[in-house]
Amino acid sequence: MNYKIWHPSKIINCKINLPSSKSISNRVLIIQALCDNNFTINNLSKSEDTLVLKKALNQEKEINTGHAGTSFRFLTALLSTLENNEYILNGSDKMNNRPIGELVKALKKIGANISFINTKHFPPIKIKGKQLVGGKVNINGEISSQFISALLLIAPSLKNGLELHINGKLVSKSYIKMTLSIMEFFGIKSDWQKNIIAIKPQKYIGKEFTIENDWSAATFWFQIATLSNSCKITLKNLNEESIQGDKISKDIFSKISLDYKFKNGDLILQKNNKPISFPKTINLINNPDIYQSLKTTLYALNIKTKFKGINNLIYKESNRIIDTNNELENLITKKIINTHQDHRMAMSFAPLCLKYGEIIIKNSDVVKKSYPNFWKDFNLAGFKIVPVTDLNN
Repeated sequence: MNYKIWHPSKIINCKINLPSSKSISNRVLIIQALCDNNFTINNLSKSEDTLVLKKALNQEKEINTGHAGTSFRFLTALLSTLENNEYILNGSDKMNNRPIGELVKALKKIGANISFINTKHFPPIKIKGKQLVGGKVNINGEISSQFISALLLIAPSLKNGLELHINGKLVSKSYIKMTLSIMEFFGIKSDWQKNIIAIKPQKYIGKEFTIENDWSAATFWFQIATLSNSCKITLKNLNEESIQGDKISKDIFSKISLDYKFKNGDLILQKNNKPISFPKTINLINNPDIYQSLKTTLYALNIKTKFKGINNLIYKESNRIIDTNNELENLITKKIINTHQDHRMAMSFAPLCLKYGEIIIKNSDVVKKSYPNFWKDFNLAGFKIVPVTDLNN
């Protein structure tokens, strides 16, 4: 489905209930699978990624995760620990072009039996589950924090626990902290000194858990607020003390004409007319998921800044550096945005219709990966959305 979108007045007044965090949901589902006693999960994400993972945890033998990278990586680690079971783990064509070699190498080092079916270092893979010994292992921290989280989540179940040595600059550190924080809630103790994370053999303790609403999804509403003529946007049930690293995005966007305040558990956004004073350089190594929403907003406001800490974005659903730049050019010349099967591409470009008038978002249903109700909420904010079949008119 392709959508033509615009906003008649550019004045926004709405209350939005953001989706629950798929990042937290996916971690808690893995913990539930490893826990001896079952527990209740409240507000579980309805995102495509989480639904894929939930289904996969109830499947046998052959599993296809589609585009879901987090699910693929977490399952690679989890299935390796399930004794006397054999699995084929596959993904979409795009997923099968995303490297998994660094994680497989680390898992094999601690005893896993994993082989590549077609191309070395890439899915699909064959996994023969067994009791893993664990112990000391090295991993490159510059590719994906999900590799590290995958190893940490299974660490308590390993015979000798895990001593994980992270080499190079660690990307998305906030997601590693999130993983350890959730594990701590379920009774797991860890020790993080410099570049080494150590976890001894332990048992997860099942306890009822409620998933927070998603701070990553909030960034698209920060965009809308800053690009509007005026607004009052209420984002309901956002945790001010969240374990999600992307909560920092409110402070970053506050440098671009955004005022925010918390009231009764809600986050209220309003645009201000203060002079914009944005830093000449910004390092997103801990929060690279903010990149697209921030890059497109600054572009629309003709603010130039240098981004650091984003090199791992080439390994995401799209090459988020090159593809974002290309679509910004398309925005000017064609006003048609290719989403590159990337949910954040669709959602970060959609608010730009506040500055550039009517634009078309191709393959708009890609948002289901993380924010299934995005277009419904977009409409609640007064945006007009019309399906388009003929892109030549």
